Amino acid sequence: MPPSTALSDQELILLIRKGDRAAFTEVYKRYAESLAGFAASKLYDLDDARDILHDLFVKLWEDRFTLTVNDNLRSFLFAAIRYKIIDKIRRNVTRQEYDVLLQALAEPQANGVEQQLDAKELQRLVDLSLEQLPAKTKQIYQLSRNEHLSVTEIAKRLTLSEQTVKNQLSITLKHLRQEIAGLGILALMMDWLAK
Repeated sequence: MPPSTALSDQELILLIRKGDRAAFTEVYKRYAESLAGFAASKLYDLDDARDILHDLFVKLWEDRFTLTVNDNLRSFLFAAIRYKIIDKIRRNVTRQEYDVLLQALAEPQANGVEQQLDAKELQRLVDLSLEQLPAKTKQIYQLSRNEHLSVTEIAKRLTLSEQTVKNQLSITLKHLRQEIAGLGILALMMDWLAK
């Protein structure tokens, strides 16, 4: 049997369904970092992102014998973590109006024209806020947000230290929070997660 690093995602899934721990570990090694980076970019909190990642992989292992991945594994994992992020936000919701927005996010096909316009307006405000940032800071944010790259992947691509990338992401998120504060953080999360 070839080492797990030489196996395709589909082969790893088949092995995981048989209870193979090495295959599970390989999936974790391949995707955990980028999933954690994606979650952290949506939640502003590395501890929350780690908790969600942990829960995702625990659930993956618990459901290993019935694991069905219809699409590719990367898409499956990113969809799963997206729903865990939504659940995390929902648990923290205190205002009923934001709960309604999150419900609409969970069912994007049900979004009405008004909600789509609100999301477009919010995106426009986010884009304007990003234009106020230095080019490198904006680029780091876009690599994290649009390409779902992890901190390590961004650091390698831009030949920066991981700490610099983390600092720049933190600066961007703080800036966006301040600029969009009047609209509410959950509305911002709704727009980011909806894409």
